[in-house]
Amino acid sequence: MALQCGIVGLPNVGKSTLFNCLSNAKAQSANFPFCTIEPNVGVITVPDERLTKLAEIVQPQRIVPTTVEIVDIAGLVKGASKGEGLGNKFLANIRETDAILHVLRCFDDDNITHVDGSVDPLRDKSIIDTELQLKDLETVEARLQKVYKQAQTGGDKQAKLACDVLMRYKEALEQGLNARTVTFETKDEQKVARELYLLTSKPVLYVCNVDEASAVSGNEYVERVREAVASEGAELLVVAAKIESEIAELETYEERQMFLAEIGLEESGVARLIKAAYKLLDLETYFTAGVQEVRAWTYTKGSKAPRAAAAIHTDFEKGFIRAEVIKYEDFLHYGSEAAVKEAGKMAVEGKDYVVQDGDIMHFRFNV
Repeated sequence: MALQCGIVGLPNVGKSTLFNCLSNAKAQSANFPFCTIEPNVGVITVPDERLTKLAEIVQPQRIVPTTVEIVDIAGLVKGASKGEGLGNKFLANIRETDAILHVLRCFDDDNITHVDGSVDPLRDKSIIDTELQLKDLETVEARLQKVYKQAQTGGDKQAKLACDVLMRYKEALEQGLNARTVTFETKDEQKVARELYLLTSKPVLYVCNVDEASAVSGNEYVERVREAVASEGAELLVVAAKIESEIAELETYEERQMFLAEIGLEESGVARLIKAAYKLLDLETYFTAGVQEVRAWTYTKGSKAPRAAAAIHTDFEKGFIRAEVIKYEDFLHYGSEAAVKEAGKMAVEGKDYVVQDGDIMHFRFNV
């Protein structure tokens, strides 16, 4: 699954520093706007302690984790929806992603210039929200022009449905609300909504970039953001990107853990961010475990067994017969697949089985 999260924000809020911590691809990080012109893409391993524990038991020849792509998109500015800065290109890059990581500057530093002259994460959030909303409104109005007359005079039910969906989005966007605040009850409405690919309909994680002193408990800036996004149903994460970049330079796991312990963190902000991005995309993980490899597979939460099996190969879905399922806790408790079978803890499931996060799967199929 080549699913992408796009990192967005105003210039000089720490996007590229954060991206550099996330991946081995080193984006240019400089104290001026537009230092990232082309979007940098990093394929990021999703940390999962379960994979490590399974590998310790099975002792496979190789271990294959699951991944998410992170895209570092250049800083947006006021007027981007009208082409200011490199607006049109940046907005197109956002449209291609599945979810948004919105980085907000929540630290004071006189040595790092803010594009608007002062630190105010709510103002920064509002600027980007407005630009994305204006672009969405442009999309909605252009689509309305095509279907409105058809819906009024042609008796076209599909056009009428599309018109209703578009009008609801138009009303919300004109009020300064993001498209994700609009919900639809029927599957037909939801399908029309999805096919619009609106920028503000994408799930969002607000990443508050703080200084070292605020890495554990946040600060006043963070609390203001938390209060502002509470009604959006969005996630919020506190990360000290500068500290994370120092942690990333350490060579061993032990050194990194010691550094984290010194500043009062159990897990790095980067690891928490990757996990949060994975969750933001509504993804979960199942495993296959054998002597050749122990591997994590990505599937969309709520998928039935045949659909989840397609992550391995489409033939698994087409020719699905059954799935043999071991719960992760049972595998750890009994210590091997054979012992799980002997204890009667392996379940045989059919096409309607909804895969659960952490399941260890073996698919039977015939094409």
